[in-house]
Amino acid sequence: MATFTNQAQLSYNNSTASSNVAVGELVSVLSAEKTVLNPDYTNGDTITYIVNLVNTGDTAYTGLTLSDNLGAYQVGEPAVTVYPLSFSANTIKYYTNGVLQTTPTVTVTQPLTVTGISVPAKGNATIVYETTANNFAPLAAGSSINNTATISGVGTTDLTASASIAVADAPALNITKSISPVPVSENGTLTYTFLIQNTGNAPADAADLVTLTDTFNPRLANLSVTYNNAAWAQTNYSYDETTGVFATTAGAITVPAATYTQNAQTGEWTIVPGTSTLVVSGTV
Repeated sequence: MATFTNQAQLSYNNSTASSNVAVGELVSVLSAEKTVLNPDYTNGDTITYIVNLVNTGDTAYTGLTLSDNLGAYQVGEPAVTVYPLSFSANTIKYYTNGVLQTTPTVTVTQPLTVTGISVPAKGNATIVYETTANNFAPLAAGSSINNTATISGVGTTDLTASASIAVADAPALNITKSISPVPVSENGTLTYTFLIQNTGNAPADAADLVTLTDTFNPRLANLSVTYNNAAWAQTNYSYDETTGVFATTAGAITVPAATYTQNAQTGEWTIVPGTSTLVVSGTV
C-alpha cells in the first residue's frame, strides 16, 4: 500500500487560492514472490527459480513482462556487467491457476526477458525456469548469487522479487585413472595412477571418509603404494591378492580445496583444483 497526495489551485482576478492537501492510499492488488528450489550451488549446477504472481483484484492483468537480471554484477574499470547465471533454453513452464499454458515468448536471454504473461482476476500465475551457474558465478566460501525479477506492464507499477542462493561450502571430488606401461610384458611391473581432484571450496579431510576401491585385473603381486610421492604405510590400505580387490582405509585420502582467481577485467573465474595422487604398482 502506498500513499499519494494531491492539491488543487484556484485562480481568479490575479489571485490564487490553494486547497488543502488531500491524502489517498493506493492498494496494489498484484504481488510477486520469487523462490529458488536448490539449497546451494556449485560450478555448472542447474538452478531452478519460481516466480509466483497473485492478483487479488477483480480485473485480469494481461501482457505483462518478466525481466530477470540473472544475478548481474559489475567488475573491472571501466565497469562491465557480468551474469553469473545463464538461462537454460526451453525450460520455461507457465501456469495460471495451476493449469499449464502455452510457453510465453523469450525476447532476451541475458538478462532474461519474458513477455506475454497474464494473471487472471482473483487468480495467480506461476513461471518456472532453469538457469546454470556459469564461469562468472563466485565459488569461494561464503559467496552467493542474488538475482531479481521485475514484473512490469500496463495497469501496474513495477514489482520486484528477489531470491538469493549460497555457494556450497563442500568438497567436490573427481578421479582419473591411468595405466603404465601400455603394453606391459608378462611378469612385468604394471602401475596404476589415480589422480583425485577437488574443485570444491572446502578440503576433503579425514572426517569426509574418502575411500578408493578397485579390483585389479590382471591381479598384481608384490604391491608398492605411494601417496603424494611418499611411500604409504599398509595401515592406509588393504589388498587381497586372491581377488585383486584394493581398498584404501576410510579417511586416509585427503584432498585440499580448490583455489579460485577472478579476472579483474572480464569477471570470469578460473578454478585450480586441489589434488592428491595415489600410485599403485605390482607385478603382473
